[in-house]
Amino acid sequence: MIASTDAPGITGAPVCVLPAFDADATVASVVTSLRRHMGGAFVLGVDDGSLDATRSVLKRACDHVICFDTNRGKGAALRAAFAYAAEHFPRSPVITLDADGQHDPAFAPRLLAALDVADIVIGTREIGCPSVPPHRRIANFMSTAATRAVTRLQLTDSQSGFRALRPEVVAAIEAQGDRYEYETDFIVRASHRGYSITEVAVPTIYGPPSHFRELVDSWRVARVLWSHRAAAFRS
Repeated sequence: MIASTDAPGITGAPVCVLPAFDADATVASVVTSLRRHMGGAFVLGVDDGSLDATRSVLKRACDHVICFDTNRGKGAALRAAFAYAAEHFPRSPVITLDADGQHDPAFAPRLLAALDVADIVIGTREIGCPSVPPHRRIANFMSTAATRAVTRLQLTDSQSGFRALRPEVVAAIEAQGDRYEYETDFIVRASHRGYSITEVAVPTIYGPPSHFRELVDSWRVARVLWSHRAAAFRS
């Protein structure tokens, strides 16, 4: 869905958020690509208690790094980054992408441009393509279907972490959850607040194994969606 927004204009340089856990083999190249394609963007890294050299790589490559002493989860990392962006860059759009190279930074400008017509932009992958592992395909299909039910939006990839958000959305939405369920809760709450959401097609890239744990994290996402179940039955 594409809907126009009446929000104030965006005036600040974009803030690119990179939550990272044990990603020392990939995160430097992701930041390098971001610099190439996003020009003067502020790159904000979050080390989510990594056990490898991720923290030192982030500190060399990013403009600022938030550090957790222990692994707290992607949701906790995003929440900390959004709070930092809202405080220090209140007029800047925020782009989120993974540190493992599964989101191509070359497409970040497309997501950013789509903020002219929507409050949140999701970079959607072709989940049905052969490169997507079958178990991930099934989990994504089920969670996206449930998210569509509670938001009444025709979403195709609700689990994508490649997103662009207007600054007022970053400041306003207080999503719950510390791990992957945070991103689902964020979309649902934003939809219920009336913020418009659209999608932009991005490449489907699967590289290093994901930190998403199929049973535990799928259960957390399902629990979030169940908490919003009343919305699915509103007329």
